[in-house]
Amino acid sequence: MAAVDGAYDCVAKTPMGDQNGVLTVISSGDSFHGTFAGMMGSLDVAEGKVDGNKLSWKMNMTIPMPMTLECEAEVSGDSITGTMQLGAFGAAGFSGTRRN
Repeated sequence: MAAVDGAYDCVAKTPMGDQNGVLTVISSGDSFHGTFAGMMGSLDVAEGKVDGNKLSWKMNMTIPMPMTLECEAEVSGDSITGTMQLGAFGAAGFSGTRRN
């Protein structure tokens, strides 16, 4: 299992308030796939890239409106921190802890 793999309990600080979700990371070399399951359903990771302990990916949201979220994060131990670009709504920071 790669250092970035796992399920992370995350909280994103968005303009619509705090959004709780679980980010699942399953890496394969320099790419990864997974999901972000939260209050608005489950979003699939697209174009997931791994660079050491850094991750970048996109997610295509349809609810409450169609939007592509561009995300980046860094894993340190069992912690993950990053940002999600929310199109016209700016950026939301998020952080989380890996489940053991």
